[in-house]
Amino acid sequence: MYDVVLLTLGSERDAPGGCGSGGACCGGANGTDTGQADAGQSSTDQTSTDQADADQTSTDQADAGKANQTETGETSEDRADALRASDQADTGQCATERPRVPVLACADALTARGARVEMVTARSDAEIDAVLARLDGPARPDGLTWPDQDSKTRLVVATASDGQLRAVLRRLVRRYAPAPSKRPADLPGNRTLPDLPPVAVLPLDPARGGTHRDLAAQLGLPRDPAAVAAAVLDGTPRRLDLLRNDGGSVTLDGALLGAADDTGRPLHWRARVEVDDTILSDGTEPLLACAVGNAGGYATLNDVTLLSGPDPADGQVEVAVAVPVVVRSAWGRKRVRLEVRRARGRAVSVLPREGKVPYLDDGVESELTRKRSWWIEPGAWAVWSN
Repeated sequence: MYDVVLLTLGSERDAPGGCGSGGACCGGANGTDTGQADAGQSSTDQTSTDQADADQTSTDQADAGKANQTETGETSEDRADALRASDQADTGQCATERPRVPVLACADALTARGARVEMVTARSDAEIDAVLARLDGPARPDGLTWPDQDSKTRLVVATASDGQLRAVLRRLVRRYAPAPSKRPADLPGNRTLPDLPPVAVLPLDPARGGTHRDLAAQLGLPRDPAAVAAAVLDGTPRRLDLLRNDGGSVTLDGALLGAADDTGRPLHWRARVEVDDTILSDGTEPLLACAVGNAGGYATLNDVTLLSGPDPADGQVEVAVAVPVVVRSAWGRKRVRLEVRRARGRAVSVLPREGKVPYLDDGVESELTRKRSWWIEPGAWAVWSN
């Protein structure tokens, strides 16, 4: 039978010094982006031929994407990556000292099936890492820390927001991704990290299964604690793509760049947006929004469809920009038409041309001040699913 760890992320209110240099444990981005490296270019378009060509380039993309990191240390952005999401969760608080009712119900369901269950509340990156260390495999001759693909320990992450789940995946990546100079021969050519251990997701916010859908709802994962327990013990891993970025963090669902004024009207901003070798915006024209999608959380904005069909398991990222275009009618009258440009590929970069660009990344607010690059890691992470 399995050992199961039920991991809940504690808020900064519960203890001084949360995840990432004193912040909250819920994952997310810091207030200022510092990534400078480019995730690289590969030939792509929306044709299958170009997509196939792009599949051969992820090694170069990943090495470039890590250029701003040291061999053994974290980037300053990675250390600050988890500072903000606690106060941004809809509940206003990530967790309390007492386990939430769904966590207790899931523990009871697991125990009734004979699993050995431990409930852990982590309030720092170090405490998350201590849990993840239980998923390590045997020592390797090359000295790399590697996940145990036959582990008898299974992990359930109780989440009130996608940012909390991202916090755990970010630490998994930090734990198991080798430095470029230590890349082993058995690592797939289109990846920078091994298959991460599967995690089960226990949603704590029932409202996010409805209108405001979280990632678990988008993926069709169980929300009932007993059903989550069954998936952990009887289910199979469902492998999904992961977006890494050159700031040292990850994206599970997607990012939405742009902002609105106090009346809700979108504000114009400018940025160069590239998807592999396709330029969606050269930085000279105004943009209303840019969506970077691995899943469908940012597929629409109000009544505008940005992403046509993001798939978290197709090995590609879909990107869209919304551009206001002035056109003239047959009578010579001017009107503004919203043009949506889309592309798919293995890597995307956004370079702001002026000021700060507010954005949401897996529901966590931040501001983009420098170039940010994301690249896809096909099938890098997995969820337990029935």
